[in-house]
Amino acid sequence: MTDLRSDTVTMPDDRMREAARDAEVGDDVYREDPTVNELEARAADLVGMEAALYVPTGTMGNQIAIRTHTDRGQEILTERESHVVKWELGGIAQLSELQVRTLDGGERGIPTPEQVREEYVEEDLHRPGTGLVAVENTHNSKGGVAIAPEKIDAVAEAAHERDVPVHLDGARVMNAAVANDVAPERMVESVDSVMFCLSKGLGAPVGSVVAGTEAFIERARRTRKLFGGGMRQAGVIAAPGLVALENVDRLAEDHENARALADRLAEIEGLGVQEPETNIVLVDTEQTGLTAEEFLETAADAGVRGVEFDTHVARFCTHWDVDREDVVEAAERVGEALEG
Repeated sequence: MTDLRSDTVTMPDDRMREAARDAEVGDDVYREDPTVNELEARAADLVGMEAALYVPTGTMGNQIAIRTHTDRGQEILTERESHVVKWELGGIAQLSELQVRTLDGGERGIPTPEQVREEYVEEDLHRPGTGLVAVENTHNSKGGVAIAPEKIDAVAEAAHERDVPVHLDGARVMNAAVANDVAPERMVESVDSVMFCLSKGLGAPVGSVVAGTEAFIERARRTRKLFGGGMRQAGVIAAPGLVALENVDRLAEDHENARALADRLAEIEGLGVQEPETNIVLVDTEQTGLTAEEFLETAADAGVRGVEFDTHVARFCTHWDVDREDVVEAAERVGEALEG
């Protein structure tokens, strides 16, 4: 079985397992875990932020940032298909008690600065006021598009003109950095906070990072505790994260494999394939007469796993547990299954 459901399915390699086994640990709630402390310092340095906070998941990281930036009852501006809206169980409402105002980010999922300026609401006796702008890069629902840092800069400038902070859901921002051929810190230099995952393309078995100013991270640490994210001897899971930070450059291999997969799937009659910019391949199945669910069942029977994204859209995601030979064979299997 070739598992292309997500880059979250990767298995830790021997080096990560050894790092976990040998990790020096302490109680992280007391800030006494040296491995976690090192991970947070190195992660902050990687993205050019003052400080960072290790969290169990990307969803928790996003929700911590949202809660920390805002006051209850405010509004958050975010793209209508963003992960924080579609895939985080209404956490913005449940955990931060915010009102969500969604913006149409177009094909690439990034609002324009004009939209931010137009939709900004100033607090008054009747209006809650805009408390945060959230953007996403790469944009998952749009097929892993790697938004240029200048686009993020423009949105941030519009928000900052009105003293509104900006959070970047950068679950795969390292993919965006590689695709744009810039350092990770360039991707986030105009935002106030960023969350990025260690457990996706970077290959760690668990964990994400929230980064921002020292003052912001101090507040976020309290929010993490409130959300149940205070961890004890967490060095055993942070240690593989330290190894993961060294894997940024190899993401280019995943991108190349995604393009190889897309090229071969595009040759199959009836399939419409979006050209990937990073490691996500979206496949339109409508012309085959199959729904995405039916198409994926056929693919699974042939030994290839993906996920349903829409009625006629399936997603395949490359990662470090699959190589060029794997994706070529996967496309061949899918083609043979559809022909059969």
